[in-house]
Amino acid sequence: MNTIKLDRGDGVVTLTLSRPERLNAVTGELNEELLDVLNDLAKDTATHVVILTGEGRGFCSGMDLMGGDDDHGGTGRVQRIYHNVSRGAEVTARLREIPQPVIAALHGPVAGMGVSWALACDLRVADPTTRFVVPFTDLGLSAGDCGLSWLLPRLIGPARAAEISYRAERFDLDRARDLGLITEVAEEGKDLETALALATELLAKSPYGLRRTKELLNLSLDAPGLRRHLAMETGVQTLAFFTEDLAEGMTATLEKRPPTFKNR
Repeated sequence: MNTIKLDRGDGVVTLTLSRPERLNAVTGELNEELLDVLNDLAKDTATHVVILTGEGRGFCSGMDLMGGDDDHGGTGRVQRIYHNVSRGAEVTARLREIPQPVIAALHGPVAGMGVSWALACDLRVADPTTRFVVPFTDLGLSAGDCGLSWLLPRLIGPARAAEISYRAERFDLDRARDLGLITEVAEEGKDLETALALATELLAKSPYGLRRTKELLNLSLDAPGLRRHLAMETGVQTLAFFTEDLAEGMTATLEKRPPTFKNR
């Protein structure tokens, strides 16, 4: 891979966007490499937590508008731009769909498409250098970019999402924390270290519980009603009663010790 670095630990995979000279601006190549990794993770039963971060001074500065359009079989410019944006949108979808919780480790600029990818992650750790940039209406673009207009209202409410989107807001870590977008604040330069500590905490949880909880939280966002969602929850919870890990979790609680889950 030329634009992504992958570090595989015990139950944790760290994905690093690696175009630091361009603040990890997104190209067609980066989209495809990231999608390849995410598609593999969707089938990976040994990885229980994923971390997404960026190399260098920032997390991601958005689509590389200066990098030119990738050529796709001699198609027109509209078709090429549409392809690249849609593949970036597919990354958003895959971050939501892979079974592992995804932690974003944020620092520096988090801009454009990078905001969508950060919000698509399940949890966000950020250091004091983090700056969110939602520039679209200042550029003549829509703030409906790679899932942003779907994710942002669900995370902070429609009124605040409208304010940020219409006004093309740029905001710092304190504002992001006040909005409820940040899970943990890291010391400067230690966002990845803090994300890894959070991942270690999650590794002590039931793998079945983590995966099924992410699945149910995602389904709840589009649930047609409470009763249908209750039925989905009941099915998942009933299956949990037949896992070996439930017996271990119950026994460990009674014995006042940490459980040792085996994803069985």
